[in-house]
Amino acid sequence: MPASVSAPGESLASDVVSAPFPARTKQVAGAIKGVKTDVMSISFADKIMVTITQGGRLAHWIHVPLDASNPSYSEQHLPSDTEGSLLPMPHLTPTTILGGTVPERETMGQLYATQIATSIATKNPEENRMVVVGLGLDKIDGDRETFFDIIELVLQCL
Repeated sequence: MPASVSAPGESLASDVVSAPFPARTKQVAGAIKGVKTDVMSISFADKIMVTITQGGRLAHWIHVPLDASNPSYSEQHLPSDTEGSLLPMPHLTPTTILGGTVPERETMGQLYATQIATSIATKNPEENRMVVVGLGLDKIDGDRETFFDIIELVLQCL
């Protein structure tokens, strides 16, 4: 019998993780270039999920592991003097898990996911949960202002 399966009457109490229920959830909405944009974050015991939707859709899912075992990651994030010079942490590796079949959407989605994961890791350097980002943007806009407006909305949720 596999170690993770118990026989009838056996207890798996040692495998139970105490976590707050329900999971901590935050929501915020704003207009990005005139389009209502909803952002929600849910903090599970093992993952942090962030969704960014326009029109209620979710079409692209990305995950980014926060690897706290990398001792040099905090040294690689240089302090910034201006809002536009914030760079994603180079050790973070986003992976598309659903959607992202259009190359431009996949690239922008991974950029958003990496920036969100960087913000979480910067806020709490001890954080090691997986970050899962769901995107449902009406159109992919590579405009710097749009990018920072969306990230600002996300930061209000974290």
